[in-house]
Amino acid sequence: MFQQAMVATGLQNQQNVPIQWMPKPGGGGNCPPGLEYLVQMDQVLVHQVVEFFEMITTFETANRYAVKNFQGQQVYFAFEEGNACVRQCCGTRRGFTMHLVDSQNQEVIRVEREFKCCGGNPCLACCSLTQEIVRVEAPPGNYIGAMRQSCTWGPPKYTILNENDEEVLHIEGPVCMMCPALCDVNFDVVSVDGEQKVGLIQKQFSGMAKEMFTTADNFGVSFPKDLDVKMKAVLLGGVFLIDFMYFEQKSNGGGNQGGMQM
Repeated sequence: MFQQAMVATGLQNQQNVPIQWMPKPGGGGNCPPGLEYLVQMDQVLVHQVVEFFEMITTFETANRYAVKNFQGQQVYFAFEEGNACVRQCCGTRRGFTMHLVDSQNQEVIRVEREFKCCGGNPCLACCSLTQEIVRVEAPPGNYIGAMRQSCTWGPPKYTILNENDEEVLHIEGPVCMMCPALCDVNFDVVSVDGEQKVGLIQKQFSGMAKEMFTTADNFGVSFPKDLDVKMKAVLLGGVFLIDFMYFEQKSNGGGNQGGMQM
């Protein structure tokens, strides 16, 4: 059980400016409670909160994110639960539980990543002991799907699974990420047969100063408006795995350096 005090603290931004929350839509049909926000949406923005202490030290702090709609209204607040010692020792390879809460301080989505000592290398992802995966629950305790790393010798690839672990979508990363701090980086969301692009997870360039001296990243996620709302939530959960695997390594940060985990 996460601590309510942690959530309450996260619901205030660092400038003490009141957060504009998205009004809760009425009537979500059969979607899990709390996912009503995503029903009529075709894109979300994920902004990592800048941690000042992490900027001036090598101490790895717990990650926090604001999830917003295209109008800039906050939909969810996400925060990492984990052990401080594990964060320092394991860096970006660490396992985590990410809690997503709404404006009423209710946890509506939970994303879990298991620590794997040799995880991250796409060439070894055919083995469950080294294959990276995040499992998504909405509400907590109700498994709705996962994003699983695929075995490949080329660009990074992932599979989106539904609650029955059936393949629903694939994600194809870029061929090269040598300079992710200087441009946008796209992960295409495609149909299972790979013939149709249906969405995008984009790591967005945040400006030179922020990119070079902080580990705070911005992402945009787009998907069909009529996509199963649970799969929208799984794509959202997948953003956190992509962030940890490829974009959390900065010049003053802990953990792995230089981008892709190998």
